[in-house]
Amino acid sequence: MNISMVYISVSIVVLAFVGLLVFLAGRRRDEKRITPLASLAFGFVLAGIVFGDDRVIGYGLMGMGVILAVVDIVNRSRQGR
Repeated sequence: MNISMVYISVSIVVLAFVGLLVFLAGRRRDEKRITPLASLAFGFVLAGIVFGDDRVIGYGLMGMGVILAVVDIVNRSRQGR
């Protein structure tokens, strides 16, 4: 197991832990839930981390996740008006 695989494994565990904390904290408060588009964006970012060995695929998936997250942010800000 090389060092890049260790970094990828640690980042996946940290992201899963943060997701678990957000999930548990969201049940206690009456806040807006995560949208399907934001969930898809999160999935793309995770897939980019998992398939990070090939830079084109990894960065492409992460980029797609960021773009979807920005689209979700814009949609949510327009709905608030």
